[in-house]
Amino acid sequence: MKKLILILLLSFNALFISLAYAMEKTPAPKNAALYIIAPQNNATISNPIKIIFGLKNMGVAPAGIKYAQTGHHHLLINLDNLPSLDRPIPSDKNHIHFGKGQTETTIQLPPGEHTLQLILGDHHHIPHDPAVISEKITIFVN
Repeated sequence: MKKLILILLLSFNALFISLAYAMEKTPAPKNAALYIIAPQNNATISNPIKIIFGLKNMGVAPAGIKYAQTGHHHLLINLDNLPSLDRPIPSDKNHIHFGKGQTETTIQLPPGEHTLQLILGDHHHIPHDPAVISEKITIFVN
């Protein structure tokens, strides 16, 4: 019985946290634009790969800092679909967080074709409303 109560309490807690994230959407200006400055779409490049992020009509702030019209970058590598737009962006080898407010990075990728895309996350790593997303680019690593 104690295990059942504990399971129910943990389930309720997870549901409450999910609902709290879903209800809290940080607004973004409709004219905000996120883009990849470098490398260029369809570029053939070698490792290490320097990626420079661009952002217009919004500012950059570290994760955890709640300030109007700001966010921090997340680099999406080789994803067919965007992450959920109403939950925190995952953190793994395909979803790279830049929670210190970084605006560029250097990465290593295996030879071949890869896609890169940026999405801005708010202080909780949740995409803004409307979501601020770059176009997806393709690069070729030799």
